[in-house]
Amino acid sequence: MGETTRWGVLATGGIAAAVTAELQSMENAQVVAVASRTEASAKAFAERFGIPRAHGDWAALAADPEVDVVYIASPHSAHRAAAGLCLEAGKAVLCEKAFTLNSAEAEELVALARERRVFLMEAMWTYCHPLIRKLTELVGDGAVGEIRTVQADFGLQGPFDPGHRLRDPALGGGALLDLGVYPVSFAQLLLGEPGLVQAHARLSPEGVDLHTGILLGWESGASALLACSIEADTPQTAAVTGTAGRIEFDRGFFHPERFVLHRAGREPEEFRTGGERASYRHEAEEVMRCLRAGETESPLVPLDGSLAVMRTLDAVRERIGVRYPGEPAHP
Repeated sequence: MGETTRWGVLATGGIAAAVTAELQSMENAQVVAVASRTEASAKAFAERFGIPRAHGDWAALAADPEVDVVYIASPHSAHRAAAGLCLEAGKAVLCEKAFTLNSAEAEELVALARERRVFLMEAMWTYCHPLIRKLTELVGDGAVGEIRTVQADFGLQGPFDPGHRLRDPALGGGALLDLGVYPVSFAQLLLGEPGLVQAHARLSPEGVDLHTGILLGWESGASALLACSIEADTPQTAAVTGTAGRIEFDRGFFHPERFVLHRAGREPEEFRTGGERASYRHEAEEVMRCLRAGETESPLVPLDGSLAVMRTLDAVRERIGVRYPGEPAHP
C-alpha cells in the first residue's frame, strides 16, 4: 500500500457525510468511491463531495479495484451484510458502531475477517482519541487506585417521531445501540466484560428503548452506572472513581476536549487535547496505520473487545425485552 490510502464509503447519510469530509481533509487519505442502494443517491453524494466514482449497489464498491478500505455508515441492521460483502471481496473494513445488530452477527464478521486475514475494525472513535488513550494510561499506572465505579450517560432530547430511524425496530432503533454503546464501551475499556448485567427501560409503542438505565458489575466489586436516552438530554458526562482518586469528563465524554484528575492532598490536574478539534481523524489514522503495517486487527479497538461489548448489549436487550425482527426471543 502506498502513502495514500484509498477509501470507499458505503451509505450516504449524515454520518457518512461527516466522515467523508474528515477524510478529505487528511493528506494521506483519498475518498475514491461511494456506494448506495440507489445510483441516484450515490451520484448525488459523489457530486457533493467530488468523489470520482459512484456505485448504485454495495457489491460494485466491494469489487472496486481502486479501493483499499471501505467505511460502512449504514444503519446497524445492515452492518452484517455490508461488512460481510466487503470482507468476502478482500476489502479492509471500518464499520460504524454499534458493530452489528447483535453478538451473533458480530461473531460471524470477526470469524470471516480472521479466516480471510482481512482488516476489520469497529468505528469506536472514542478508543482512538488521545485523551481516552491518556485515561487508560493513567488508570493502568494506578493514578486512581483500584476502580470502584464508572458513571457515564448519553441522551438526546428528542422527540423523534415514530417514522424516524431511531424508532424503527427494523433498523435496530432505540437508544441502546445508537447511544448506549458509548457508555458501555467506555466502562468495558477500563474494566473488561462484566459478570453482572442489569437494566431497566421505557419502551416505545414500536418496541424499541426510549430510555435505558444499566448497572454492570465485576468480580472485583467494581460497578458501572450507565444511561442512554432518545427522549431526555442527559449531561453526557463520565467519571471514573477509584480507591486513590477520580477522573471527571465534561459533556461529550465520548470525544472529550479535557478531563480532570482529582487525588487527595494534590491540586486537580487538567488534561487537554492541545487545541486540536475532536474528530473522526484519530480512528482513520489508526486504520491507515494498521493497513500500512499489515495488521488485520487494531490494538486500540480490538475485535475481542467489540465482541464483548455486543454481548453486553445483547444482555441489556434481554433484560428490557427489546427484540429486533428476525431475532430469536433471547439474543
